Amino acid sequence: MSEKSMLPSRFLFCLITISMFLLVLSSLFLLQFSDTSFIPNSVFKLILVNSTSVYFKPSGKEEQTKVPIVSSVASFVNGKTPMAREGDCQISNASKKTNALGQGRRKGCNRNQAHLRVYMYDLPPDFHFGLLGWTGKANQTWPNVSNPGRIPSYPGGLNLQHSIEYWLTLDLLSSNSLNVVRPCNAIRVKNSSQADIIFVPFFSSLSYNRHSRLHGKEKVSANKILQDKLVDFLMGQDEWKKLGGMDHLILAHHPNSMLDARKKLGSAMFVLADFGRYPVEIANVDKDVIAPYKHVLRSNPAAESATFEGRPILVYFQGAIYRKDGGAIRQELYYLLKDEKDVHFTFGSVRGNGIKGASEGMASSKFCLNIAGDTPSSNRLFDAIVSHCVPVIISDEIELPFEDVLDYSEFCIFVHASDAVKSGFLLNLLRGIKREKWTKMWERLKEIAHHFEYQYPSQQGDAVDMIWGAVSRKISSIQNKLHRKNRYSRSQMLLNRN
Repeated sequence: MSEKSMLPSRFLFCLITISMFLLVLSSLFLLQFSDTSFIPNSVFKLILVNSTSVYFKPSGKEEQTKVPIVSSVASFVNGKTPMAREGDCQISNASKKTNALGQGRRKGCNRNQAHLRVYMYDLPPDFHFGLLGWTGKANQTWPNVSNPGRIPSYPGGLNLQHSIEYWLTLDLLSSNSLNVVRPCNAIRVKNSSQADIIFVPFFSSLSYNRHSRLHGKEKVSANKILQDKLVDFLMGQDEWKKLGGMDHLILAHHPNSMLDARKKLGSAMFVLADFGRYPVEIANVDKDVIAPYKHVLRSNPAAESATFEGRPILVYFQGAIYRKDGGAIRQELYYLLKDEKDVHFTFGSVRGNGIKGASEGMASSKFCLNIAGDTPSSNRLFDAIVSHCVPVIISDEIELPFEDVLDYSEFCIFVHASDAVKSGFLLNLLRGIKREKWTKMWERLKEIAHHFEYQYPSQQGDAVDMIWGAVSRKISSIQNKLHRKNRYSRSQMLLNRN
């Protein structure tokens, strides 16, 4: 073939090569920089490096923000900002910096891209932030969540362990704010017809803790009055009547919360600590979500976490020992273990220096016992996780948060109660776990600890984000039931028309 005849062929080959290169380059550009990325949000995972969270947004820019160890908010009552009481949850400087960084450049969440669209009832403040002493202006239902310094604080101490209602409500309120940087997995919608789930913002755990006792000449507690009002309200809503409440989300994390209303509202999806005090027809693993307690102890930064040799205590337990029901095993274990030289098994509470002592104790221990008490679960498990002390779970009826996506056997030891009380069984088991095996579990604890952090604003992969994910996965089973129920109903409607 002559040289002249080859020129068009070479030119055509070069043109095709350049075109293919530009096509690939433009595709990569779209995937990285478009707000409507073809890559689902779940692909942009949270990566933890030495307690710094780095997550990649569809904007293509890599952002580093410190994950606050203890989330907190300052108190705001009647327009004043008094100093927060010791033990109350407060927003950390890291959260405030994260919030400030988002101002002026965030487009907000797109409800069409959110995994979960949530409609929230505008209940009066008496059901939520009013229980924290907050009073807004006339006809104001919610506090302004764009300014973390003006958000009412949640009471400290053991109240905090059941504060899930507070964090989820704050997260929903902030989902429509351009001034708050948060994941877009769940977003609040203003029209219930657009919602996947309907959120009931009743701080039921706080109501129980603060208002379940009778005062003075009261014949009915304020907690029961609120529950009765809530039932009346829900039963009158078209949203409830549509599916009998199946698509409603109710938070009842304290085991004794919603005692008067739970039977009437049992068709709804509950967010619970466990199923210990619920009949199976009211609450069960098929329809309800188990959420972690908010840990009370300080989170142990991964870089400061003691290794195998730096933890001289083999087994740690501190708490109430004499319990009823399934918790009687605590007493048996106490008499088996209390005299062992490398075991710390004592009474303890949050009073005095109890929290500080427990933080130091867990951070110095290889294994931390999580034994059934009055209920199958307690916040002790989550204190152990954030202390990177390998949990030993002795609770046959326990249900664990996010177990459909987390394999707890990678970072926990499970022991049947019947085995644990056998003389020598537990100590022989734990002493037989050598450095290499323990270190593997310890490393895994450091990787997953952020899944059990409650904070405001929420971060990708934290407890709030994980709960929304769990709710989203439950919704699919609800939809499956509804679709099966509708198999013949539509056909019957067509027959009736004819």
